Amino acid sequence: MQLYEWNRIEKEQLNPSFARQVIHGETMTVARVYLKKGCQVPEHSHHNEQISMLEQGTLRFVIDGVEKVVKAGEVLRIPPHVPHSAEALEDSIAVDLFSPIREDWIRGDDAYLRK
Repeated sequence: MQLYEWNRIEKEQLNPSFARQVIHGETMTVARVYLKKGCQVPEHSHHNEQISMLEQGTLRFVIDGVEKVVKAGEVLRIPPHVPHSAEALEDSIAVDLFSPIREDWIRGDDAYLRK
């Protein structure tokens, strides 16, 4: 068993409008992401299933060409391999769950987030 506290996990600033805190387990990755208003996450896809739980703010997702606005208190599931992007309509905080773990994040192969 391991206990984590978000306030003790390093916040990684990937670009001026996007930061994240990450926990990698054996079979899943949990990330707390911070998006400033106007932040754009470019279209991408990955083999991981993703569950996004919005804690604060509003995000506009485009998932396989379909737009969906997600607000605080809502949860969005993105299936594996489906192209998606996001835009922060206001300062936002989300907790994202990925299964399996984000090996690309561990390797640093996430250049689309660092622009």
